[in-house]
Amino acid sequence: MSGMNVFDARTIFADLAPVVLYNEALSRHTTMRIGGPADALAIPETIEQVEALVHTAKSRGVPIFILGRGSNLLVRDGGIRGLVIKLGDAFSKLTVEGRELTVFAGRTIVSTAHVAMKNGLAGLEFAAGIPGTVGGAVVMNAGAHGGEMKDVIRAVQVLTSNGLIETRSVEALQFGYRTSSLRDSGDVVLGAVFRLAPGDTAEMQQKVKAWNVRRQATQPLSYPSCGSVFRNPAGDFAARLIEAAGLKGERIGGAMISELHANFIVNLGGASAADVISLMTCARARVRDEFGVELVPEVRVVGEDGARG
Repeated sequence: MSGMNVFDARTIFADLAPVVLYNEALSRHTTMRIGGPADALAIPETIEQVEALVHTAKSRGVPIFILGRGSNLLVRDGGIRGLVIKLGDAFSKLTVEGRELTVFAGRTIVSTAHVAMKNGLAGLEFAAGIPGTVGGAVVMNAGAHGGEMKDVIRAVQVLTSNGLIETRSVEALQFGYRTSSLRDSGDVVLGAVFRLAPGDTAEMQQKVKAWNVRRQATQPLSYPSCGSVFRNPAGDFAARLIEAAGLKGERIGGAMISELHANFIVNLGGASAADVISLMTCARARVRDEFGVELVPEVRVVGEDGARG
């Protein structure tokens, strides 16, 4: 289904979630503050509502896109056709039992890491500076400071594209560098179980504090961005290569390769997705030409090209 008009969307989804927004600008829902409209954006509050939304969309042939906090995501200027399901604050429940944390997918991974540390549980400290939700972090196998989600996950609960709720083991998730079998699978992550180890709360908090100080000094946190744009090549850093290619401060429209960290593209105000994609294309071409290295995007680029009228 290529898209719906507002009447169709209202008819199909109006009674399935407490909040359904139509022709909603996704720039309001991404950390980059960029993105064209979604035909319909539903914000469910229960797993049953998610099930009803998925079932109805599937039965009508409507494409589904799952959105968390919109980090590590670039939505093209034409927006996303079909239904966007946003798992937000209603999906933030967390329980601690022994050395395990069970967390709903809509909770931020930062707050999850801090709860773990407060409870003397080690292993999630690396995630204390990663924007986004638990669901997004699981799908992307988010990582930092030598740690990754695959290191601490015991199991993940998903709603499959066939409408079944399943529990998946770490092995079944086929984690790789910033990816997993869940990426583009059509399955919806509902929650995860983290298996952690005993740790000293004060020591962990001190370590995270030092990381955050360095992050504030080296990353352009005062501008909207999607985080790291490219994956680090084996044995090297994307930021070093882009900087060595002379691209720090390179600007197209309202987007700029950060002068502080070359693997960040920032929205200076009014940037379009096309501006960002042009900068990404420029960086990839320059690094390829000068160093023979093919940069692979880490940011997920979705949606349709061209602004919608």
